[in-house]
Amino acid sequence: MKKTVSFYTLGCKVNQYETNAMEQQFIKNNYEIVENTQKADIYVINTCTVTNMAERKSRQMLRRVKEINPSAVLVVCGCYAQVAKNELEQIPEIDIILGINEKNEIVQIVENYMEKMAEQDKRSQEAEIDDVSKQKEFLDFGDVTYTEKNRAVVKVQDGCNMFCSYCIIPYARGRIRSRKIESVVSEIKKIAKEGTKEVVITGIHVASYGKDFKEEYRLIDLLEEINKIDGIERIRLGSIEPLMIT
Repeated sequence: MKKTVSFYTLGCKVNQYETNAMEQQFIKNNYEIVENTQKADIYVINTCTVTNMAERKSRQMLRRVKEINPSAVLVVCGCYAQVAKNELEQIPEIDIILGINEKNEIVQIVENYMEKMAEQDKRSQEAEIDDVSKQKEFLDFGDVTYTEKNRAVVKVQDGCNMFCSYCIIPYARGRIRSRKIESVVSEIKKIAKEGTKEVVITGIHVASYGKDFKEEYRLIDLLEEINKIDGIERIRLGSIEPLMIT
């Protein structure tokens, strides 16, 4: 019988993309995805930290799913986990706390935890969070084609260099890191083959795409390459900073 895993996602389309990527990883490892209102073996809360409301919803949800299945493994990951590890460590319901980069290895981390839990016959809280401020390269999930909707979200950029006084995002997501054009095109070609006709291009500060590349390459260049892909009929942009565009 397959183990079951459920996801609850807060925040932006980047988080939605990363949830899709994590779901795809679990499916490839023979897990079944179920609704977050159902009983599951593993619950993953992909958190947001942009507002106090998002943080509160994150805390409410993690307590709610633990009530559905007290013996489930509860994983909290994402921006709130990245910047508020100490706060989350005070919540005993949480089993695993993961930052931004660790989403890429979530299946292995969860399986190692469950194996250790079975051997020791007890639970203990674990946290794995890299210092995202030191990261210079875009962390690629590979080709993410899994989606539950009729359009696919495609992440092309991460991080922000603006450091606005009111915004925590650069501390949660690090500096600008753009995805290689070859990787974006490869993913969207596979999405088109799946029959999806619309893609949503997203990032933390998507208008700054390419600013970290040595060669002269910008968002418009990426869009022109995507526009050449057969089967894609609409390219939608996620939230974008107009002051960055000529």
